Amino acid sequence: MTDEPHVQDLTTLKIIAETLNQSNDLTYMLDTVLGKLLEVTELSFGWIFLVGPYHEYECVADRNLPPALLYGDKQLMQCGSCWCLDRFRHDRLKNAVNILSCKRLEDARNLKTGETCGFTHHATVPLRIGDRKLGVMNVGAFGKEHFSNEELALLEAVALQIGIAVERMRLHEAEQRRAELYIRLGEFSRSLSVTLSGGDARRQLSELAMKLVKVHFAWPVAMLFQRSDQGFIIRNIQSDERMLTTSIYIPPEKVEWLEEAAHSHGFQEIEASSLSILSEYAQPDGILPPLHSAMAAPFMFGGHTESGVLLIGHPKPGALSHIDGTVLEAVAEHIAAQFENVRLEENRQLLARMEERNGLARDLHDSVSQLLFSISMTAKGVESLLDEPDLSSAKTAIQDMQLLSRDALKEMRALIKQLRPAGLEQGIAAALKEHGSRLGLHINMQLSGVLALPSDIENALWRIGQEALNNVSKHAGASRVDMTLIAKAHEVILSITDFGRGIAEKTDASTSGSFGLSIMRERAEGSGGRFQLTSAYSKGTRVEVAIPLPSQLKRRLPLE
Repeated sequence: MTDEPHVQDLTTLKIIAETLNQSNDLTYMLDTVLGKLLEVTELSFGWIFLVGPYHEYECVADRNLPPALLYGDKQLMQCGSCWCLDRFRHDRLKNAVNILSCKRLEDARNLKTGETCGFTHHATVPLRIGDRKLGVMNVGAFGKEHFSNEELALLEAVALQIGIAVERMRLHEAEQRRAELYIRLGEFSRSLSVTLSGGDARRQLSELAMKLVKVHFAWPVAMLFQRSDQGFIIRNIQSDERMLTTSIYIPPEKVEWLEEAAHSHGFQEIEASSLSILSEYAQPDGILPPLHSAMAAPFMFGGHTESGVLLIGHPKPGALSHIDGTVLEAVAEHIAAQFENVRLEENRQLLARMEERNGLARDLHDSVSQLLFSISMTAKGVESLLDEPDLSSAKTAIQDMQLLSRDALKEMRALIKQLRPAGLEQGIAAALKEHGSRLGLHINMQLSGVLALPSDIENALWRIGQEALNNVSKHAGASRVDMTLIAKAHEVILSITDFGRGIAEKTDASTSGSFGLSIMRERAEGSGGRFQLTSAYSKGTRVEVAIPLPSQLKRRLPLE
């Protein structure tokens, strides 16, 4: 004999299971399954609350609410507490509970928000998976004052199915978000991989990094902290559509949690109670909203001698997940790598300046210093000759001093021209051609495009061209040089070719250890450009450097 109630329960569970598998949209699924549950059980109304990790709740689905609960855009369903949620939060709601008097309906009657349509009670069913608490489902019917044990068991079975579906969808959403964030991380890394130079390169990098964090990730707030000898300095604050570059100092006793984050080996979740200090210090700028959840990750460079912290925040409790933390770690590592590149570039530029100074010192010693020494010694000899009756020797010595002083002046002017040649005011091409002529080289110059270049690019090309021509004069054994200078729509290209002995057979031109070659390469790369050396033994050497042009200059250059 067929057990009719049992068959009905199985039919209900089958219908609910089919409904739960129709969509991967959590809100749509819960609304649909609630409507289907009311339909097959002949109940009248119901709603589902999902509860977050910080006991915040949201009414994600409801059906057939009386007008009293619809009042004010369902205000009574969005705020306040009730017996069901209180018991659930304190882990005292383990199973489906029989008819309960609804506090929300009672509040609606007291506030006179509208008709309750005779609804006064409902059954309460917890949504959970093992020890993981998800939320509460309430269902009821007009005039129903009792649920049998069989009905409660059915509701618990339905709640279990809903809980499994919620967990499945959350895992699906988490994996989708993980994949999306890692795609954005790749885009962030590519956008951050730029060459920055100059005295404010670190400031440029921190601003660029924070702008890219805003562009590629949906974190409402991001902050960059630099660790100092005493405490931390807020360097950048990114909030909504605004970014602020600051130098706000926070003493160490105020942010012990930030000190811990700076020394951690991964991201850390920051307690909401610790975040108020950030609003206190940054609030005068009116950019930082109150934060109720945050994560922080360290970034270190310079052999861990320099460090900082990247922090992301959200006004909503529990809005940042473990996935956000792992991506934040990777973002901080990319930023640290770029800061390390900037630090190495600063060191390279310092070494280049030192080499230039050492070269100037050598040139001064080899030329001007020796001449001045000769003048000094001759002057001492003249002093002794002045006591003699015949002054012809003294006059000859003075004439020698005049010649030596003229030579010293000539050498000094030549050195000054190497630092900033007078011909550079007439353009880089004229300056390089003049320098080659002074070295005894015949320069065959070809020009193309508009060559009104910014001073920093012009100076970089001058230094590179100067070094290349010096190498031709010293090492190539050739007097003819072909030089081309081309300004394209997006870059300027300098090419210098000699027809001398080239680089020795056993030397790889691309990896030559010459300090002069490395200086040329570093100057090109320091300007965001590229450097190429091509040489064949006894067939000459070709140096080519290409430097990108600023966007405002590109618009003035003719396309080729």
